[in-house]
Amino acid sequence: MRIHKFTFNPFQENTYIIANNNNQCIIVDPGCYSSHEFAEINQFISEHKLSVVEIIATHCHLDHIFGAKTLCEKYGTTFRIPENEVSTLQAAPNSASFFGIPGLELPDFVNDLKVGSGQLGGDSYEIIAAPGHSIGHVVFYFPQIKSLIGGDVLFQGSIGRTDLPGGNFETLEKSIQEKIYTLPEDTIVYPGHGDNTEIGIEKRSNPFVKAKA
Repeated sequence: MRIHKFTFNPFQENTYIIANNNNQCIIVDPGCYSSHEFAEINQFISEHKLSVVEIIATHCHLDHIFGAKTLCEKYGTTFRIPENEVSTLQAAPNSASFFGIPGLELPDFVNDLKVGSGQLGGDSYEIIAAPGHSIGHVVFYFPQIKSLIGGDVLFQGSIGRTDLPGGNFETLEKSIQEKIYTLPEDTIVYPGHGDNTEIGIEKRSNPFVKAKA
């Protein structure tokens, strides 16, 4: 399996394509916003002859779902979101208007991403609940490549903000300590913003959340 990162939209959000050896792929957190950004991701999919199996979200803040409707329509998929993120998704158009971005259209969606196993063809990955940045935030762990698609939970030297509706620092801290820091230390974290990091590095040096003794 392989992971490709795109950085999109005014919020510099990271969108990911995860592809297996059969060229099936998942798009995670479709933040593409401009025509140039849509062209970039579509060209990548075309050039690598990928088949889009599903489009999913770690959470549904506006910067992570800008491109969901357009990409779902293009690739004939339904947007899959975490089971407790419906209210976050439904608030996205108002949030977009607040930032001067009117007309955000929501895709058809199903809120069926629950804790357990997901599938990409014959390859499995783990869906882990990690609330605190948003009420229903999840992360996706791919043990076979020691990689975590972490959304806005843990960043390089930082953590997701907790001052938005549904955010709570104590909840986020617990998610990181009990769900993220318990993964193997050499796990690569692919965050929703910024550069990649590793679990072990953050356990030792992140100033916001320390590992439990």
